[in-house]
Amino acid sequence: MGRLVPAVTRALDILELFLDGDGTLSAPEITRKLQLPRTTVHELVTTLAARHYLVPLPDQPGRYRLGVRTYQLGSRYAEQLDLAAEGQQVARTVAETCDETVHVALLEGMDVIYIAKVDSTHAVRMVSAAGRRLPAHCTSVGKMLLASLPEDELEARLPAGEPLAAMTPNSITSPEALREALTEIRGRGVAVEQRESNPDVSCVAAPVRNSAGQVVAALSISVPMIRWSDERLAELEELAVKGASELSERLGHRRRP
Repeated sequence: MGRLVPAVTRALDILELFLDGDGTLSAPEITRKLQLPRTTVHELVTTLAARHYLVPLPDQPGRYRLGVRTYQLGSRYAEQLDLAAEGQQVARTVAETCDETVHVALLEGMDVIYIAKVDSTHAVRMVSAAGRRLPAHCTSVGKMLLASLPEDELEARLPAGEPLAAMTPNSITSPEALREALTEIRGRGVAVEQRESNPDVSCVAAPVRNSAGQVVAALSISVPMIRWSDERLAELEELAVKGASELSERLGHRRRP
């Protein structure tokens, strides 16, 4: 375990004090409760307020309450926690239908992180794990999520003037080729990856939306090439879209008529 940073520990101690009582505290109260130097508390409270983790009460000078940033962090945690739990349930249903490996993943930078996974019962199947991170451009879930980004955000994430890393000979390595693929995915509403992250596996993915209609994840079905065909692809695309739609509805998304 690495060394704890005292200043960070003290700042978190301050924030955790607001979990008790009426949710408001003054700097002198914080000083007394934590037995810290008054100057230290003043500097920490000033920093937390500047970053919107604390907010001064306008009608009570010198008193603070938790700020909007703590709410945003809590909301993001709750959203991801619910997404992982609901994603696991939906992935299980989809996997039972097709008997293939099903994933739910999030986008982080230019990588995807799998937050839910249900295995196929076949002896030959994709080997992976929840929590695994892969380059987004090599996976169907990643390409689906990249295709859902606004153009300026996508541009900011793509490495300027650099080829993309390859996982197999079929991986897309050109940013220009990736942009073309993402344009096609936007038009189709599903993403397909054929042996781009694993030479023996192909995948299909569909977008998962939250209550605001934003794409927050993607659901994919991964199939070994020995069970892959054009006919199977059409079936799996339909199933991935249905599973992603079910997960979206669980997150509060309602499709417009």
